[in-house]
Amino acid sequence: MEPDHEACYRALSTRDARFDGRFFIAVRTTRIYCRPICPARTPKRENVTFFITATAAQEAGYRPCLRCRPESSPDLGAWRGTSNTVSRALTLIGEGALDGEAVDALAERLGVGERQLRRLFRQHLGASPIAVAQTRRVLFAKQLIIETTMPMAEVALAAGFNSIRRFNATFQTLYQRPPRELRRSQLADADQPGAEGITLKLPYAPPYDWDAMIDFLGARAIRGIEAVDGRRCYRRSIALDGAQGVIRVEPDDREPALRVSIHFPHVSALAGIVRRVRRIFDLSADPLAIRDDLGRDPLLAPLVAERPGLRVPGAWDGFEVAIRAILGQQITVVAAVNLAAKLVAEYGEPLRPVYGNRLTHIFPTPARIAQAHLLGVPAARARALSAVAAAALADPNLFSPSQTLEDAIAKLRSIRGIGEWTAQYIAMRVLREPDAFPAADIGLLRALTRAEEGRPVLLRWSRGPRLGGRGERMRPSIFGPWTLGQTEQTPAPTLRTMSMPTPVPPQILYVDRLESTIGTLLLIHDREGACARSGLSRLRVAHAASSAASLRRGRR
Repeated sequence: MEPDHEACYRALSTRDARFDGRFFIAVRTTRIYCRPICPARTPKRENVTFFITATAAQEAGYRPCLRCRPESSPDLGAWRGTSNTVSRALTLIGEGALDGEAVDALAERLGVGERQLRRLFRQHLGASPIAVAQTRRVLFAKQLIIETTMPMAEVALAAGFNSIRRFNATFQTLYQRPPRELRRSQLADADQPGAEGITLKLPYAPPYDWDAMIDFLGARAIRGIEAVDGRRCYRRSIALDGAQGVIRVEPDDREPALRVSIHFPHVSALAGIVRRVRRIFDLSADPLAIRDDLGRDPLLAPLVAERPGLRVPGAWDGFEVAIRAILGQQITVVAAVNLAAKLVAEYGEPLRPVYGNRLTHIFPTPARIAQAHLLGVPAARARALSAVAAAALADPNLFSPSQTLEDAIAKLRSIRGIGEWTAQYIAMRVLREPDAFPAADIGLLRALTRAEEGRPVLLRWSRGPRLGGRGERMRPSIFGPWTLGQTEQTPAPTLRTMSMPTPVPPQILYVDRLESTIGTLLLIHDREGACARSGLSRLRVAHAASSAASLRRGRR
């Protein structure tokens, strides 16, 4: 993938912040690569080369700039949307897949050949998988050196270096100086770890709708493991490899970034914790790509323009999201949160008192749920929770993005209690699949229903990841349902083509909205006027529902 030289040079000349993270500038005369917003003097046009990724620039022999700090650029990844295999591979590399394994093992997990994987990396990133892993280690180590006062030995361990000697040699080669000298020049910016833990800045590409994100997390915060303080700060308990800790996330007042404070006993887990925090808050989203893709749709375009900073909330742990999704089936968010809180209080491991402040437990592990006799939960739901826990124990990679969306959905649906909606929901929030689409979500159906009572809405499900009245391919379509779900009153057109990633025959569904004594009813059927032809009027349908509810109350 070759960037447009003229467009990139214009962005460099104007220091356009919108292009930060989309490409990097390598100067042949100095052998240094920079971000588009670097304050250094603009080099001559004939002396620069542009790379899509920092990895490609480093592999070409350029070293990172000490002024603009490429490790601080938003992790947008201009390749996203062109290769799902590369996307999944990068996620696995971020989880440490190449720290103790070879490239062929990574390729096997992805279901492709080693040569094919190397070719895809060269095509989309301009570098090999090993080079990508090494660059990530170096840039994360440099961030720890600049922003903290951790000892160098701990920095090397946290970044994934196997030895101090290799750590020092790498920095001497790239920066032409030992790592301690980098800290001396930036010591004023470093945060003291001490009792306050380690604080890092996680940049993103603006705009970012923090209020929408914190409202979503706050409404679903489980008592004992999560807490939201005044729409300003998000805190939660964490557990990795038997160790406990706490994270605190809040927006930075000076830069487009979030500040995360990490209290955890093992520094080797820092990279993984940072990656999970980025996933929770969707910091790698590209708002310009979202605007351009969804802006083609007449329904979504005004919604995206009104709230351009919306992100899709991710998750800390896949098993946790699966349990929460099953608990939330067919009940309200508040009821689901209360059930989850009871589950945590009963089966979660107590958090060490040192962390305190409303955080009291760790979310239950799969082993604990699988062995427990779940009380206070409906029998069918308890069996589903046990089935998910058993599946997570049997397959440690159950929630790992190492397979295609179709294969992941099929594997999840094979577990008792997980249907299409739950599987798509997990794929959207945990696997971060851009084509995941929980089409049966009641929130989406309500958002697509006309405000005028009695007007049916036609939903036509199409093959493949498409969203839009003219069938344009729109990526990432993951933002389509999320944008619809964030609006309270959405004027939907009569006919709308929605995304269904699993191959199904085209189907037209009719949705009728009725008001009854027991609340709002959404009647979904596959034939226009089916209620009228069957002899049931709207009044009789509502009366029948009300009578059934009264009968059930009488039996109690």
